[in-house]
Amino acid sequence: MGELSEFSLKYRLFLKTYRWRRIEPVPWTPLKKPLRDCRLVLVSSAGIVASHQEPFDSAILGGDPSIREIPVDTDVPTLKETHRSKAFDHAGIRQDPNLAFPIDRLRELTDAGRIGSLNHRHLSLMGSITAPGRLIKREVPPVISRLVADGVDIALFIPA
Repeated sequence: MGELSEFSLKYRLFLKTYRWRRIEPVPWTPLKKPLRDCRLVLVSSAGIVASHQEPFDSAILGGDPSIREIPVDTDVPTLKETHRSKAFDHAGIRQDPNLAFPIDRLRELTDAGRIGSLNHRHLSLMGSITAPGRLIKREVPPVISRLVADGVDIALFIPA
């Protein structure tokens, strides 16, 4: 995490005045079984899209609330990062999408028996959503239903 002083004046002012959403109590559920027996879904807020998918729409006021499903067998070099923020350097993610969508590392952990299995679909959304109501109320509930139906036990969230 960078220091506030590393950001431009525009972003420092935004970060100091933004009304951050607080969720109380924090939704947390302890694992009920060992990780080696769990099915995992990867969720990234880096705006990652598969080559056949539309990029996230950076023109939507408050942020694009849509969610992309990324198949587990997607070839990582074909993934594209379409995050709208200008507050960080995108070069590393564009060079290696595993930095923001570490599916190759999760495959290795699964092959090594550390994780039980990976879900057949993983999720990508846009970070920097300053108006998250649409995401929370409209987009997330059907996705959660699909993940429950898939038998997902645990989600790994990768923020961007």
